[in-house]
Amino acid sequence: MPVFVDPRPDERGQLLAFLAGQCASLRATIAGLDAAQLRARPTGSAMQLGALVKHVALDERRWVVAAVGGRPEGLWPVEDPRAEWTLEEGDDVASLGALLDAVGEETERVVAAVEDLGAPCPMPGVGHWSVRWVLLHLLEENARHCGHADLLREQLDGATAAQLGS
Repeated sequence: MPVFVDPRPDERGQLLAFLAGQCASLRATIAGLDAAQLRARPTGSAMQLGALVKHVALDERRWVVAAVGGRPEGLWPVEDPRAEWTLEEGDDVASLGALLDAVGEETERVVAAVEDLGAPCPMPGVGHWSVRWVLLHLLEENARHCGHADLLREQLDGATAAQLGS
């Protein structure tokens, strides 16, 4: 995993590259874990590493598809905030990685279709946020959660995303 995201020639590409970098960090933190480790609570927090990764992916999907893409059906408002923090029976490293990939691809498609990053989000009630604001908000949230993920992984086996991704 590179220390720095490669520079891109435009703002849109750079924002998407930074989001992809956060995704790569999350993917690294769950690499090689078994089901018990994904569900473990290795700190005083109730947070599970697998559930954290699931939350990040579903949160990004909600913001991008609903707010930026203007398709809130089933995504906004959040009916049960705890649901995306709950691991299902089949949730494992492979399925969580596939979810991260699918969301990243969806983010790229939706953002590519936006003409102006400064445009207001098309979803009713959120026009005070621009597409740029949503992408920056996601970077802030995802980076915060990548830090959480790194600490949880380190508590599980001493590894960090930087070590695992290199």
